[in-house]
Amino acid sequence: MTTFDDRENAFEAKFAHDEEMQFKAQARCNKLLGLWAAGLMGKSGDAAEDYAKTVVLADFEEAGHEDVVRKVAGDLGELSDADTVRAKMAELLPEAKSQVMSESD
Repeated sequence: MTTFDDRENAFEAKFAHDEEMQFKAQARCNKLLGLWAAGLMGKSGDAAEDYAKTVVLADFEEAGHEDVVRKVAGDLGELSDADTVRAKMAELLPEAKSQVMSESD
């Protein structure tokens, strides 16, 4: 194998790793968002965990994160609006990334 091939393989491996970490961080962010929303709805324990799982699964409905925003904002009703949910997602993403990175070490 040539040096070029080695570099190409290294870049591909790094790209795949970075994509996997981004996916995990976004899933963790969605879980944290679900737990936050569950708290607003008065859910705790297993009920909060179950709700958080439905939020994570909602992200697979369509590309982007609007499916999650729509679900959470809809479930919260008058407790919150879509802009607040988006702001909370933005707030939680760095925390989610930090959690995922600390677990991968």
